[in-house]
Amino acid sequence: MKVCIVGAGAIGGLVATRLAVAGKAHVSAIARGATLDSLKAHGWRLSHARGESRAPARVTSDPHDLGEQDLVVIAIKAPALGEVAKAIAPLIGPQTRVMPAMNGVPWWFVANIPALASEPLQSIDPGGEISRAIPLGHVIGCVVHLAATTTHPGVVRHVMGNRLIIGEPAGGPSDRVARIAGLLADAGFEVVQSGDIRRDIWYKLWGNMTMNPVSAITGATADRVLADPLVREFNSAVMREAAAIGARIGCPIEETPEDRHQVTAKLGAFRTSMLQDVEARRPIELDALLGAVVELGQRVGVPAPCTQALFGLARLFGRVHGLYPEAP
Repeated sequence: MKVCIVGAGAIGGLVATRLAVAGKAHVSAIARGATLDSLKAHGWRLSHARGESRAPARVTSDPHDLGEQDLVVIAIKAPALGEVAKAIAPLIGPQTRVMPAMNGVPWWFVANIPALASEPLQSIDPGGEISRAIPLGHVIGCVVHLAATTTHPGVVRHVMGNRLIIGEPAGGPSDRVARIAGLLADAGFEVVQSGDIRRDIWYKLWGNMTMNPVSAITGATADRVLADPLVREFNSAVMREAAAIGARIGCPIEETPEDRHQVTAKLGAFRTSMLQDVEARRPIELDALLGAVVELGQRVGVPAPCTQALFGLARLFGRVHGLYPEAP
């Protein structure tokens, strides 16, 4: 299988290195800048609890160099997806599967949901440009339940977790999901084949849509966010709104916010990915985490004042610090 990783950062680098080491796929990557230079010079480098894994890297900045792929894994930040979706056209042939390993609500999420009339989410796919560049028939849904960081360009450290959930956007089993699952399992991932990937996506979103932006705004680690009773209850209020929206679109949540807080508390004083982005002066991906939830609530008629407030505060914070686009 020919596999191309688009975005050789923490998650993309982890997936690429494991696939390359396993040796059951022809792995390539699209990268740029210092990461591109590092990979060309040193190949894939991944540190983990057992030591270090290395493998040669085939990497380029130009998708035309690689041609059509069997699987394209998109592992970038959501704000970059609009331009990337158009740029990777040379990688996508009639049988290519595209699997976004990204946070938040994906561009294809509303397709074929009657309550939403299948109109693209303007918050993450303005004008439906991404949907046209990557049609739904190519998509394999993915939820990432692991953490990794880049210690230097092209050098990845696996922090925790090992699970990938993948599935068809339409639900149910398929041969193509089973084939991708087998490839990822051979590379050392714990892979779950989901019969309802939308629900899995919404559940992860429900768990991190508050902690990420609150930590980014305040600079607090997760333990401090949960230790403040007022902030903890505000997070719970946002999660209750998201659960109500999820119930309206066929993605019910069976836990309470407090159930989730107790799981998060076990992770201790961790710095969320959005807090790390703020500290590194990288753009923050608010639209896929919060903007899409606000838009979905409006479209299905579920009030979400606390979610709107959190989105507004986080968006203003991002604009003041040059990490989120100014209003047109």
